[in-house]
Amino acid sequence: MGKTELMQYVEDLVERKDFPEFKAGDTITVHYKIKEGNKERIQNFQGVVLQRSGSGSTETFTVRKITNGVGVERIFPIRSPFIEQIDVNKRGAVRRARIFYLRDLTGKKARIKEKRH
Repeated sequence: MGKTELMQYVEDLVERKDFPEFKAGDTITVHYKIKEGNKERIQNFQGVVLQRSGSGSTETFTVRKITNGVGVERIFPIRSPFIEQIDVNKRGAVRRARIFYLRDLTGKKARIKEKRH
């Protein structure tokens, strides 16, 4: 079994969920399943998408939010079985695919214009 066949086999095992289209600059809410002991609960992580990286089963996306004045970034694999659902709250109007410059901005400067429909 070659490497490509093996990757295809693993990709077929991972269940694909259909999430809405989103890209850098969009504000999304990720409903993430957390296991604590024998209990499960769903935690919401709402923030701005900084980037989408990779392709296929190894694709990831980075979400940033500000909590109590501290920036928190979290990287999610798009094929993670722990992601329950993704809601797109706002579509951002940005000109680039990776908006790391947002890390240096604070307050009103860190706002992203909303895309007009």
